[in-house]
Amino acid sequence: MLAGVLGCFAGRFGRVEPRRAAAAFVTGLLSDLEVKTCWQLAEQAGHARPDAMQRLLYRAVWDADAVRDDLRQLITGRFGGPDAVLVVDETGDLKKGTHTVGVQRQYTGTAGRIENSQVGVFLGYAGAGGHTLIDRRVYLPASWTDNRQRCQAAGVPDEIEFATKPDLAADMITAAIDAGVPAG
Repeated sequence: MLAGVLGCFAGRFGRVEPRRAAAAFVTGLLSDLEVKTCWQLAEQAGHARPDAMQRLLYRAVWDADAVRDDLRQLITGRFGGPDAVLVVDETGDLKKGTHTVGVQRQYTGTAGRIENSQVGVFLGYAGAGGHTLIDRRVYLPASWTDNRQRCQAAGVPDEIEFATKPDLAADMITAAIDAGVPAG
C-alpha cells in the first residue's frame, strides 16, 4: 500500500534525489518514531545527517498542492463514498522563536493555554474504509499579514491575506467539493 501511495506522487519530482527523500520522509512520518524532526526522519532512513530531508522541505522544486491533489484522489478512490464526511480541526505546534511562519503568542489546544505557537487548520476525510488528512492551511494571524516585510522575509507570497480559521476551513471544504471528493 505504501508503494502505491509513494507512486501516486513520484512524478511530481523532476529529480530522483528529492523523490527518494520524499519517500523516506513519508515512511518516517508513518513510523512509530516518537519525535519526527528532520534529524529523526533522516536517522530512520539511514542517513547520517538531515540534509536530504531539509533540502526536500526548503530547496527542492515540487508543488505541495499538486501532491496533495494526487493523494486526495488516491484516498477518495480507495475509501471514498457518499457516506464519507469531511472533518475540520486545528492544532498548534509550540515554537520557541518568532521567525516560523504564523508564530505568535496565541491559544493552542496542544498546551491548553496561550503559548508561542504556529496553528494549522486541517481537513480530514473519514469513510467506512478509513480516515486521513486531505488538506491543510497555516493560520496567519493579522500580526503577520499586516506586516508585509515579515511575510516577505519568511517567504509568504504577497497575495496571502488574513483569513480566519473558519474561512480557511471553508476554503478547504469548497476545494474538496470542487475536486469531486464524495462526501455526505
